[in-house]
Amino acid sequence: MVTKTRADERDGSGAKLSIPTIDLHGIDTDSVLRAQVVEKIRYACEKWGFFQVTNGIPVDVLDRMVHGIREFHEKDNDVKKELCSMDTGNQEQYLSSTRFHKSKRGNWRDTFVCYRSLNPPKPEELPPVCREIVIEYSKQVKDLGITLFELLSEALRMNPNKLKHMDCAEEFSIYGHYYPPCPKQELTIGTDQHTDGSFITILLQDQLGGLQVLYENRWVNVPPMQGALVINLVTNDKFISVNHRVIAQSVGPRVSVASFFMPDARPGNSKVYGPIKELLSEENPQIYREANIEDYLKHYLSERVKGNSALSQFKL
Repeated sequence: MVTKTRADERDGSGAKLSIPTIDLHGIDTDSVLRAQVVEKIRYACEKWGFFQVTNGIPVDVLDRMVHGIREFHEKDNDVKKELCSMDTGNQEQYLSSTRFHKSKRGNWRDTFVCYRSLNPPKPEELPPVCREIVIEYSKQVKDLGITLFELLSEALRMNPNKLKHMDCAEEFSIYGHYYPPCPKQELTIGTDQHTDGSFITILLQDQLGGLQVLYENRWVNVPPMQGALVINLVTNDKFISVNHRVIAQSVGPRVSVASFFMPDARPGNSKVYGPIKELLSEENPQIYREANIEDYLKHYLSERVKGNSALSQFKL
């Protein structure tokens, strides 16, 4: 049970709480530095389930992506209506907060689903206002995702290619969120508390703030940092999966871009996943049963709108 609803910035000793920030500069050329980064990632994943990285994607690319998503959302409604659909099979979608009409509280945001890697849109299918930067950012974030899967594999003391060869990064999609200023924050929330259904999530946020992560039953702010990306992951409790949320604010707009990495979940292509056998032992027994990714995501989405975690359904 969550005991505090506001962000608590101090621990019991009075020390400031802050998710770890990890610099990726030099990890491909300096083995000692890479080992240090792997150890930092292991700590962050075991204790927080969240961390920020710097020097993963050039700052100018991050800034242009935030600007491009903001520009799209601030276009006339007629432009966005062409992409508005409840059909998740569409290549691009414009999703208003009414998509989550079954959630406990309305989410104060609009979303542009602007990229999927297994069947990417043609350049001419992307809105001109953000076309160039979406294509560039998608390439950069895909490369960063592969790097993170290698580091996570090493943090689990496995071969660097282990998670990549399990097709954990086979598919990724990019969601560009736009949170307008909210006149009555007490009646809504930016995004309900939830865990993600992807293997890892790479989040780019602007400088407005509002993201919070649940740490030891208290909400902790994730302050914006120039050039930083927030990494959230979902695993079998070796690396923890934690709730997070976005607080609606009277100032804005707030812009964030979430990239979700997962296996192919299309009907007929979905694989079965479960705990990695090499990591199991008498001291570390299997916690979750194996599940088909397509079935898992369907259950995740049904529980997501209720504000529930999907993982408990799959516990042994």
